[in-house]
Amino acid sequence: MMIEDFGTRVASVWEGLRPVTRNLVERALLSAQTPAASAASVGSHARGGASYDARSEWELSRLLAALDERAAEKGAVVLSAEQSCELVRISETCAAVLHQEARTAEVFAQLLERAFRSRDYARVDTLADTLTARLAPSETCELARSANPMVRAIAHEALLQTPVAVLIALLGDPVDAEIARDALEYQAAEYGSEDARLIVNALDLADADDDADEDI
Repeated sequence: MMIEDFGTRVASVWEGLRPVTRNLVERALLSAQTPAASAASVGSHARGGASYDARSEWELSRLLAALDERAAEKGAVVLSAEQSCELVRISETCAAVLHQEARTAEVFAQLLERAFRSRDYARVDTLADTLTARLAPSETCELARSANPMVRAIAHEALLQTPVAVLIALLGDPVDAEIARDALEYQAAEYGSEDARLIVNALDLADADDDADEDI
């Protein structure tokens, strides 16, 4: 089956892939033909131990979006049963490879939203389990600002497991400080973290001093 069978947008994105990214997908598709292959093993095999490539992540994200858009298109040329099965196979393989590449909040949000749409809660759990190891703390904060409330909840849960020292470092960032403080307050109140409590108390005192200075 040719990639052109899925329409001009998918074909255009595919043609725009660099050879290294296209090879990732092609190797994963070959691995997926093995009966025992799982989504995780497909993605791992496709990576082959290679280092992170930010551009491949972006390209895979575009490809997955194009494939999912084609699957959801209304009024488009109807795919045959064989074509529909192949479209699903390619998109699921692409998602597995992208999960191995994902290092940005944008891509994790894409994968999480996709899993929620399909009610694939096992995949949601897998993504949530890898989130902290894959995303930098600032990217997790970005994910916590997602427009999707379910994605936000996943990110906030990850931040609650983040070490206090890491959250303290985020307090110096004007964009991430509020989210980091919320996580510290929760750790102090719900988890009984003494370190978090001390930081929250110090922040409250600083806020009180600032309010007093403004009143003078």
